[in-house]
Amino acid sequence: MKKNNKQKKYQDDSIVIGKNPVIELLKGNREVKEVYISSSRSDLANEIGILAGRRGIRVNTISKEEIDERIGKDNHQGVFAVTKPYEYSSVQAILEEARIKGEEPFIIILDGIEDPHNFGAIARTSECVGADGIIISKNRSCGITPTVYKTSAGAIENIKIARVTNIGRTIDELKESGVWIAACDMNGENFFESNNLDGSVAIVIGNEGKGISRLIKEKCDFTISIPMQGKINSLNASNAAAIVMYEIRRRRRQDNI
Repeated sequence: MKKNNKQKKYQDDSIVIGKNPVIELLKGNREVKEVYISSSRSDLANEIGILAGRRGIRVNTISKEEIDERIGKDNHQGVFAVTKPYEYSSVQAILEEARIKGEEPFIIILDGIEDPHNFGAIARTSECVGADGIIISKNRSCGITPTVYKTSAGAIENIKIARVTNIGRTIDELKESGVWIAACDMNGENFFESNNLDGSVAIVIGNEGKGISRLIKEKCDFTISIPMQGKINSLNASNAAAIVMYEIRRRRRQDNI
C-alpha cells in the first residue's frame, strides 16, 4: 500500500467559505489571493466577479467536486476565497475604536469558547449591536476558522478581534481603563436588566460546558444572569450573549433619545 503524502492545501485561517462571507471579504481591505466559484453556481459569478474585478482579484471557475476536494465538504455554497492568514487586533485598538465612535467601550470577552459555530454567532451579533471588539484567549479557545467566518456571515471582517495570552491580565488592564467587567453566569447575583450594564462595560461569556473559569469570575466586578422559567436551566452561549448584548444596546439607544 502506498503511503498517502498528500498535504492539506490551505491553512484554516486563510480560507473563507460561503457567499456572504466571501462578499464581505471582497468589500474589505484584507488581501485576497484568489476566488473559486463552482461551475454550478453561475448565479454568484456576477456579484462576486464584479467585486473581485474592482480589486484585480482572479476568479476561477471549477467543479463542485474540485471544491470539495480542496477544502472539504463543508457547506461552502459553491464559493471560497484564499486570503492572507487572519491578523488579530489589539486590546488597545478595540478601546480606540470606542473613542473614535464617541462611545464608552462595549467589549465581548470569550473565556474558553471552543465551538466555532458559537464563536461565529457571537461575532455576528457583536457586529450587529455595534460592539467595539471581541477578546479571546490564545489557549484552549477557538480561533478564526472557515466555520467561524461562515457562521459570522462575514462579520469577522467588520469587528476587531484581539487574541491575548492571559484573559485575567487583560481584564485587569481593562479595569485600569475604566471598563466594568460583567460575568454572564446562570447563578449571577443580578438579572441582566441590572443598571450595572450602563457605561463602559465588557461582558464575559464562558465555555459551553464549564462556564467561566473560577479565576476569571473572581476578577469580574459583578455577575449577571438571565431569568429562566422553563425546565431547561441554561441557554446556548451565543444565545445568552445575544440577549445581554442587545440589552446593552437598548440602554444606549434610550440614553441617546
